[in-house]
Amino acid sequence: MLGTVMDKAVIHWQQLVLPGADVALLPHWLPEVEADALMRHLLADIPWERHRLRLFGRELDAPRLSCWMGDTGTTYRYSGQRFEPRSWSPLMANLRRRVEQVCAVRFNSVLANLYRNGYDAMGWHSDNEPELGTRPLIASLSLGAERRFRFRRRPVSGQAAGGGVKLDLRLPHGSLLRMAGQTQCLYQHDLPKMRAVTALRLNLTFRHIV
Repeated sequence: MLGTVMDKAVIHWQQLVLPGADVALLPHWLPEVEADALMRHLLADIPWERHRLRLFGRELDAPRLSCWMGDTGTTYRYSGQRFEPRSWSPLMANLRRRVEQVCAVRFNSVLANLYRNGYDAMGWHSDNEPELGTRPLIASLSLGAERRFRFRRRPVSGQAAGGGVKLDLRLPHGSLLRMAGQTQCLYQHDLPKMRAVTALRLNLTFRHIV
């Protein structure tokens, strides 16, 4: 089992400036050696699949590999599709407990995404599906290649979508990002393409389905 030394240390979240939101970062939550080992095990442990998404009335392959994992009954609906959870593996269940400890909240599901290179990406969206509740706390663990992660205001009727990027982050290997409060209500986020990136990025977003 991977170590738990960092979980017992004093945690100092870096609170990020995003008006009205609650976004905080632990840029080096996992030491590099542990993050390397965890990524290696997760790549082999997770049953990766290519999700189909409905965009602008068409069904397309998602530009990444994914897996939805969680407790029984944590069905998730996203982009016109319904995803039934796979059972927790022992490795993922142990990691869930550790993330719960540092975030002081209970999670019952996780979405794993594998970005194979800088051409794999995630478009602008909010994690505001009804089953997540009105003020969800989402913990996002990043492993592998460092990628940009951006926030913009959610579109308002009659205005241009988002009004420009409000926060542009780099999420390093082993970092943990926490999004809570009104973040999903007020903002969208994305993971843009970075064509110069050739390495893998593995991302886990822990959630609680109501």
